Amino acid sequence: MEIQIFGVRKSAETRKALRFFAERRVRMHFVDLMERPASKGELRRFVQKFGITAMIDQASKRYHELGLRHSHMSDEGWLERLAEEPLLLRMPLVRNSSQVSVGADEATWKKWMER
Repeated sequence: MEIQIFGVRKSAETRKALRFFAERRVRMHFVDLMERPASKGELRRFVQKFGITAMIDQASKRYHELGLRHSHMSDEGWLERLAEEPLLLRMPLVRNSSQVSVGADEATWKKWMER
């Protein structure tokens, strides 16, 4: 099992995911979105499963700074914005082969470990 974690180091939720998998000695690859933003194709995997609204962290400081509360964009428009502005994403984005999770979802991660 090898896990890929997308997030930023200053995110408490991302650090929680890194710690969760490290404590269980699971091989993982961390992608710091501030250094290397996720591609639209990679984000689409998560959007297909959870939808675009689940990907957006509406409580984030960046969301409010950009004044996106009243914006109306298409899914493709949001996808473009999320690729450009990783701090708008709900973190972490975790991928295990073809399975994905958004946010600190320890219940899902534990299911992955059982298999």
